[in-house]
Amino acid sequence: MGNRSFKSIARLIRAKRQNHPQKFSQSELSHLLGYKNGQFISNVERGLCNIPLKMLWKVCEILHIGPQEMKQAMIVDFEITLENYLSRANKEPISGDAMAEGQ
Repeated sequence: MGNRSFKSIARLIRAKRQNHPQKFSQSELSHLLGYKNGQFISNVERGLCNIPLKMLWKVCEILHIGPQEMKQAMIVDFEITLENYLSRANKEPISGDAMAEGQ
């Protein structure tokens, strides 16, 4: 698995979908969002990918997620992603070319 984290958004989407009055299946929600492949929400809920920014409002409307709640989940994931990359960067030797670029 990569260094990007989507765990917080995955938990939020799964919880909101399962607790929604209409109890959407993953496939139903994917199709409501305009995806022909019903696998999209499954991938989101497994933490494999994020919701595209252009889809955020539609997801919030369908699942009754407040903008602040969505924003907070994405910020948590981004902070974890940054930590993953920065901690890895500290462990990797810097090549001569990378050092020259930084000057």
